[in-house]
Amino acid sequence: MKTLTLLEVGNMEGLVLMIILVILFAASVFSLVVAFIVKLVYESKDNRKFSKKQFIQTMLICLLFCGLVSGFVCGGGL
Repeated sequence: MKTLTLLEVGNMEGLVLMIILVILFAASVFSLVVAFIVKLVYESKDNRKFSKKQFIQTMLICLLFCGLVSGFVCGGGL
């Protein structure tokens, strides 16, 4: 039985891996910026505290959304 590989693209494994890493890096930076803006808005009202857990959850939700959009665009949905 043939082993199924993740990157079955001939001799372009490096290119595909670079594209995936660039998408992950861009989504991470975008999520970090969005989470920081949410933190600033949340803490600006009524002297509330934005915990580390809330920051991580906000960043993960944004990363999931970025992954969904990226999969839709790169998958040919648009």
